[in-house]
Amino acid sequence: MAILHTVSRSAYQDAALASCLKVALPGCVVLLIEDGVYAARAGGEIAHVINGAAAPIQVYALHADLLARGITSSELIERVQVVDYDGFVRLACEADQVLAWF
Repeated sequence: MAILHTVSRSAYQDAALASCLKVALPGCVVLLIEDGVYAARAGGEIAHVINGAAAPIQVYALHADLLARGITSSELIERVQVVDYDGFVRLACEADQVLAWF
């Protein structure tokens, strides 16, 4: 894995996710955390940003942040995988770099 991109800002209030997805290369991973998880909702106004991302980019959402915001796994975009804190650590350890998008 090349880079783990973490996006913590809501895509409804900030362009961090869109900017991240424009520069993320195949093999990169995007992890939605904090308010970034709002973008993972299927049918949301911003779902097209994730669905339009390059296919070789994996997209994850942090389970604890989904729960904190009342978002269930059944509401998520199909390509978004849910990961817990241990999974977050695993992704960070496997990455060559971690880049935080604020």
